[in-house]
Amino acid sequence: MSPHIVVVAKFGDVGISPPVRSDRRDPMSAFEQIAAWPVERAAAVLLGPAGFFDTYGDQAGQFRIASVSKLLTTYAGLIAVEEGSIELDEPAARPGATVRHLLAHAAGYGFDQPEPIANVGVSRIYSNTGIELFADHLAARTGIGFADYLREGVLEPLGMVSTELRGSPAFGIWSCTADLARFIGELFRPTLINEATLRMATSSQFPTLAGMLPGIGRQDPCDWGLGFEIRGHKHPHWTALSNSPSTYGHFGGSGTFLWLDPVAELGLVCLTNREFGRWALDVWPALSDAVLAAHR
Repeated sequence: MSPHIVVVAKFGDVGISPPVRSDRRDPMSAFEQIAAWPVERAAAVLLGPAGFFDTYGDQAGQFRIASVSKLLTTYAGLIAVEEGSIELDEPAARPGATVRHLLAHAAGYGFDQPEPIANVGVSRIYSNTGIELFADHLAARTGIGFADYLREGVLEPLGMVSTELRGSPAFGIWSCTADLARFIGELFRPTLINEATLRMATSSQFPTLAGMLPGIGRQDPCDWGLGFEIRGHKHPHWTALSNSPSTYGHFGGSGTFLWLDPVAELGLVCLTNREFGRWALDVWPALSDAVLAAHR
């Protein structure tokens, strides 16, 4: 790895062009931390609106991204909203619930139970079931299987050729850092949806709700957008204290995460092959802190 920040390439050409040195400070002091993580495989990419700053590991290697899948699933839903195939506030899944409730983890479904465990809109209950029910709803309303809708609406237009749905739309996508960098490029400059739609999706929905952040603990409030978790003022958290409250993204139980900080104008993806645990909360915030510090 080079000892300076680099702009490697544009989003569609990750890893093709050689690094070009600059005089700016380097986040690689952060990326060098990854080599000491207790994982067998890892890959990472740091980028801004104009393209890449640097990479770590095999950018084309596939990983199970677990709940980071929810971001791609939600994006397919936002496309469907703009196409007029669905509406965010139309009924879905159970009486009183809407598409918005399902995507914001506010429909009262438990983590993976098929039946509701709470009333609609009273708490933030992180739910794979809710996301799966959303995908079923989308397929029923469009007449297109969700895997096909995701591929045709999101993956193919963004050139995410190494990304595939192998199971649940809530946690069953496999991808690589090169493809997820293309997705972050879309978040920086939306082409598949309107910017206003993305701003809405990355703003807190039902903002007074408290809830449990899986593997981390209760948060009050527990800010969430549509699919995208919003950092807000959560503590403890898997991002860094130096990330702005408007930072949004997701982490996955397979040891993966993706965030975009619109204040810092940075996006970071890190994929590993070790299940999420205490180790991640020990090293992920430190990585984010170091990356952000290098850009101040």
